[in-house]
Amino acid sequence: MTPSETAEERGAEVEARLDRIPASPYLWRIIALLSLGGFFEFYELFMTGFVSPGLIRDGIFQVGPSGLFRLPDQATFASVTFLGLFLGTILLGGIADRWGRRAAFRGFALCYAAATVVMALQNTAVAIDITRLLDALAIGAQLITLDTYASEIVPLNLRGRVFALSFAIIQTAVPVLALLGWLLVPRAPLHIQGWRWVMLIGGAGSFLVWILSRYLPESPRWLARNGHPEDAERVTSVFELQAAAHLGHPLPAPKPSLPKHVGQATFAEILRPPYRKRTIMLAVFHFFQAIAFYGFGNWLPALVNAQNPNSPRSAKVSFLITLAFPIGPLLWSTIAERYERKWQIVGAAVGTAIFGMLFATHTTPLGLVVLGILISLMNSLLGYCSHAYQAELFPTRIRARAVGFVYSWGRLSTAFTSLIIGFLFQRSGTAGVFAFIALAMLVVVVSVGVFGPPTRGLTLEQISD
Repeated sequence: MTPSETAEERGAEVEARLDRIPASPYLWRIIALLSLGGFFEFYELFMTGFVSPGLIRDGIFQVGPSGLFRLPDQATFASVTFLGLFLGTILLGGIADRWGRRAAFRGFALCYAAATVVMALQNTAVAIDITRLLDALAIGAQLITLDTYASEIVPLNLRGRVFALSFAIIQTAVPVLALLGWLLVPRAPLHIQGWRWVMLIGGAGSFLVWILSRYLPESPRWLARNGHPEDAERVTSVFELQAAAHLGHPLPAPKPSLPKHVGQATFAEILRPPYRKRTIMLAVFHFFQAIAFYGFGNWLPALVNAQNPNSPRSAKVSFLITLAFPIGPLLWSTIAERYERKWQIVGAAVGTAIFGMLFATHTTPLGLVVLGILISLMNSLLGYCSHAYQAELFPTRIRARAVGFVYSWGRLSTAFTSLIIGFLFQRSGTAGVFAFIALAMLVVVVSVGVFGPPTRGLTLEQISD
C-alpha cells in the first residue's frame, strides 16, 4: 500500500466517523459560534436599506439621480456592496481550501470588523462606498467559509436541520437591524448620528466573533485531505467523546469507503466532468436567486414606504416584516430532512414570485405585513436550502473555491441588479420591482428543478462522487 493510499484510507475513516456522530451540546456550541459569525455577516449585508435614510437626512446620500449612472446613492451603495462580495467570493474563496476553514473564518472576521468601524467614521458618499467595497470583500469570502465549515463538521442526517437552525440565528440580524434603524437612525445618541451607531455596533460584534472564534476546532475533513491525518483524528475524537458522554454509551463503528475521485485540488476541476453541470446549474441559480433575496431585503423600507407613504408607520411595518426572517428557518427546520433540498428551493421560488406580485397590489399596513412576512418566509427557505445545497455538491479538496465560484455569480448579479432595481423602482414603482423578481424566480425553478441533483440521505462523499 502506498503512502497516498494510506492517507486516503485514513481520510475516509475520519469522514465515516464524523457522519455517524449524533448531535451533542459540543456540536451545537460550535454551530452557534459559526452562526454568530453569520449573524454579523447578514447584519452587514442588509445594512444598506436601514442606514440609508440617515445618510440621506444628513446630506451624505442624494435621493435624486446624482449618483453612479444617474441613480440614487442608495442604489450605488448596494451595487458597490455586491461588487465587493463578488470579488471576495471569486478571488478569496480559495483561502479556506489553502489555509484551513478556521484560519480563514477568523481572518475574514477581523478584516470586515475593522472595515466597518472605519466606514462609520466617513463623511462623504465616495469614502463610504470605498470602505464598503473593502468591507464586502471580506464578507463575501467569509460567507463561503461558513457554509464550507458547517457542512464538513455536521453528520449527514443533520445537515438540513443544522443549516435551518443556523439560519434562524443568522437571520435574526435583519429584525435587529430594523429595530436599530427604527430607534437610532432618526436620532443622534451622545451627539453621534444614529447611522454611525448602527455601523459601529456591527463592527464591535464582528470583533467579538473574532475573539471567540479562537476556540473553534479545524475541520477534520480539511485536515484529513490536506496532509494532517493525526490532527484530523484528534479533532474527530473530541467530537466522538463529547457525543458519547452526552448519549451515555459508545458510538457505533464507522463504515468508511474510499471516494472515487481523489487527487490534488485544482480550480479547473469544477469546470470539467463530473462537476461541470453542477457548477453551471449553481451559477445560474445564484445569479437569479440573489435578485429576490437581496432585492427584497435591501429595498424593504423603500418598497413599504412606496406602498404606504407614512414614514413612522412604514418603519413599523418594515420591522414587523423582518420578524419573519428568524422565524422562517425555525419553521423550515421541521421539514429540512423530509424533502429533497432541490424541491424545497423550487417551492420557495414559486412562493416568492406569487407573494411578491400580490405585495405590489396592496397598500394597507395589514396586507403589507402579511404578504411581506410570506415573502420573507419564502426567502428564508430559499436561503438556508441554497447554502446547504451548494456545499454538498463538491468534494472537500475544492469545496470552498467551488462554492466561492458559483456563489460569486449571485454577488455579480446583485451588483448590477441593484442598479436595475433602482431604475425600475424610479420608473415603475413596486410593481416593476416584483415583476423583475418573478421573472428571476422562473429561471431558478427551471435551473434547479430540471438540472439539480438529489442529496437527501447521502454523505458528502457520496454526493461529490
